[in-house]
Amino acid sequence: MTASELGPAFFLAVVVILVVCRIVSRLLHLAGQPPVVGEMLAGVVLGPSVLGALLPDVESGLFPQELRPVLYVVGQIGLVAFMFYVGWEFRVDRLRGVARTAGLVSAAGVAVPVVLGVVLIVAVGERTGVLAADVPLAVSALFVGVALAVTAFPMLARIIAERGLTETRFGQLSLGAGAVDDAVAWVLLAGVFSIAGGSAGLVSAAVAGALGLIAVMAVVTRLRSRSVLLAERMAPGNLLLTLVGVLFLVAWYTDVVGLYAVFGAFCLGVVFPRSVQLDRAVETLRPVGTVFLPLFFTYSGLNTDFTLLGSGPVLLFTAGCVVVAVAGKFGACWLAARAAGESQQVALRVGALMNARGLMQLIALNLGLAAGIVTQAMFSALVVVAITTTVMATPLLALIDRRERAARVGSPDEAVAAGDR
Repeated sequence: MTASELGPAFFLAVVVILVVCRIVSRLLHLAGQPPVVGEMLAGVVLGPSVLGALLPDVESGLFPQELRPVLYVVGQIGLVAFMFYVGWEFRVDRLRGVARTAGLVSAAGVAVPVVLGVVLIVAVGERTGVLAADVPLAVSALFVGVALAVTAFPMLARIIAERGLTETRFGQLSLGAGAVDDAVAWVLLAGVFSIAGGSAGLVSAAVAGALGLIAVMAVVTRLRSRSVLLAERMAPGNLLLTLVGVLFLVAWYTDVVGLYAVFGAFCLGVVFPRSVQLDRAVETLRPVGTVFLPLFFTYSGLNTDFTLLGSGPVLLFTAGCVVVAVAGKFGACWLAARAAGESQQVALRVGALMNARGLMQLIALNLGLAAGIVTQAMFSALVVVAITTTVMATPLLALIDRRERAARVGSPDEAVAAGDR
């Protein structure tokens, strides 16, 4: 396919993606799911699991192999723009009261899933047939553990934003813990790839890159007042171009060092200076994430094939991964929040939000697949984990809300009955 042919193919694919995302999102809205879950599942619908299984010629015609890298890149633009906006809305001052708890929740949310994932693979991995034959057991076990420890930070941020939870204590706590959680998980993932490749280069670059990012953010914070003065003197068009250039530069840096672009975008948004002129430029970027983020979900869905979950051992392995994932993330984060002194209601909500994996786990799985660590069977099993844990978040939050209302009424049975009416 030539470059001139890619253009029309891209435009048609974008129209189909946006329409399907809207349809699936509206259908799932009836079940209480936020639009972000609909976008994620719409990507799966457009891939080999649904459209490819029913109409393979239509799928290959809409999404030829040459087009998929374009969808990935444009989807990255949407993801970076969205995460920058989330960071910009994020109030660091509210973390001062939850920093200790966020640290404990993050530590538990990484350590426990890693340990449980390793135990699962060591105990039953070789009997399920999901492991790569030429990959050491330790590498496979560590990869699964780290993959289960990932939190879907972009999706968590969208769920919190779409449900209006940004101002709540558990929303701020989940965002803070989720950001640290994923940064640590990606450093660990770089360590797994380093072990698999017999080199310490990847993990060293990730750690050094994280320190470098912290230094850059500190410099940006110190130059806030000067940045505001400079922005007030610039024409709106030039200011927008400068903002996009800085944002993409930070995204490039975090991608190169192995921390992934979303963390650079989020961190830049957190420390970004505020003024009337700068706020207008930031608001201009908001529609970019709304339009282009679904392309990233579709790209992930095109790499997902549920027809591979046909054998009994793989299905049992998939069920085991789901159980371990929920126990290791929801259970550990809830327990850590309670140990830090948070109320039961806050701790339960934090556990429900941190349990969502979604997009970030799909990214990790695609990297593992490309590196030869993950087989197609393991990939499909862990995709089920990503979708299941993400879809669980909203019903769990709704259940916690109902239980809390029932407790306030004083009669749970009457409260539930009133809710049903």
